[in-house]
Amino acid sequence: MNTPTILKKIIERKWQEVKEHSARISINELQAQAQDQDECRGFKQALENKVANGQPAVISEIKKASPSKGVLREHFVPAEIAQSYEAGGAACLSVLTDVDFFQGSDDYLIQARGACSLPVLRKDFMVDPYQIVEARAMGADCILLIVSALEDAQMKELDDCARELGMDVLVEVHDEAEFNRALKLPAPLLGINNRDLHTFELSLDTTFNLLDKVPKDTFLVTESGIMDASDVKAMRARGVHSFLVGETFMRAEDPGAHLKKMFFSQS
Repeated sequence: MNTPTILKKIIERKWQEVKEHSARISINELQAQAQDQDECRGFKQALENKVANGQPAVISEIKKASPSKGVLREHFVPAEIAQSYEAGGAACLSVLTDVDFFQGSDDYLIQARGACSLPVLRKDFMVDPYQIVEARAMGADCILLIVSALEDAQMKELDDCARELGMDVLVEVHDEAEFNRALKLPAPLLGINNRDLHTFELSLDTTFNLLDKVPKDTFLVTESGIMDASDVKAMRARGVHSFLVGETFMRAEDPGAHLKKMFFSQS
C-alpha cells in the first residue's frame, strides 16, 4: 500500500499504544467494562433518519488540533461543544481521541457523549481489536476504519469485532482503489474523504468522481472540505446528504449555531 508518511508515523504509534494500554488493562477487563455500558445509540440509523426526513445528516466533529493545522480551538470544552452541536441539528458526533497527533483524549469522548443524546464515533486510527473493545468500553457507538491504513484481513477482523459489540462502522476511503476494497465489507457506512493524505489538498471532486459507483445499499458520507453553504448545496444537488465536518465548525465561535446556519438555512 502507498501509505502516506504521516499516516505511517501515526500507525506505528498506535501499535505502541496498544502495547502500553494492554499492559495497564487487559482486553478481558475492557470487555467487562464494555458490557457494563448502555446499549449503542444507533449511529447509522441517526443519519438515515435525518435523510429520510429530507434533512442533511451531519456528523459534527469535536477536534482540538490537527497535524497540518495545529490548534484549531483554544476554548475547548467537549461537553459544551456537544450540546451546541445537538442544539444546532447534528445527527451524530465524531470525537478525536488520538493524543499525540490531534491533542485528543478518551475523556473528551466520555464528556461529549455524557452531555447529549447523540450517537458518537470514536475518531482514531484503529489497527487492533483491543482498540475496538476500548472504544465500546468508553461508550463509543461507532468506530472509524481507514482503508489506507489497513490490509483487507485487518479491516474484516476489526469490522467483525465492532459489529459483535453492536457498534456501527464508518469505512473511510480516499480514492477508487480504496473504495473497491471497502465494498468487500458488508453494507458499509462509507466515508469518502476529500483530503489527499499525501498533499493535504482538498477537492470535492473526490466524492463526485466516485458517486456513480456507490451501490444502492451503501450509505454515503462525504468528509472534509465542506467549508460553506455553497459546498453543502453542491453536494445535495448531486444526491449526497450526509456530511462529516470538523475544522469549519471548530473555528466558529458557536459551533452549533454555525452548523445550523450552514446546513439548515437552506434545507
